[in-house]
Amino acid sequence: MSQRYNRGAVEDFGRWREFSAGMWAWIFHKFTGWVLVGYLFTHIAVLSTATSGAAAYTGTIRTLESLLIVRLLEVGLLAVAVFHILNGVRLLFVDLGVGLTSQDRSFYASLILTGAITVASVPTFLAGAV
Repeated sequence: MSQRYNRGAVEDFGRWREFSAGMWAWIFHKFTGWVLVGYLFTHIAVLSTATSGAAAYTGTIRTLESLLIVRLLEVGLLAVAVFHILNGVRLLFVDLGVGLTSQDRSFYASLILTGAITVASVPTFLAGAV
């Protein structure tokens, strides 16, 4: 006879406080992966509409790059990509058996490193915004 496990009510949104660092790493990794997939499809859609000529496309890109909101979205995209890469490397090492006992610390280190890289890149991204 198998044991039954009470998973709680689906509506129990207070359970997020019980999540460990591993669960948050999984959630953030899945979220950033979906954001990157969404960006990829959006990027392909925008590039596929650039059939009217190089001058029109270049003008559109320059106009978009001059907007502050676009620059801020690029900083967000960088943060998402950097975290996804660092967490992926962390997961690779964990799958290889390296750092099994320090998964929490390596997750927090990837968060801190992502924040440091993102903050350090803000002046570069915002330099050309009007």
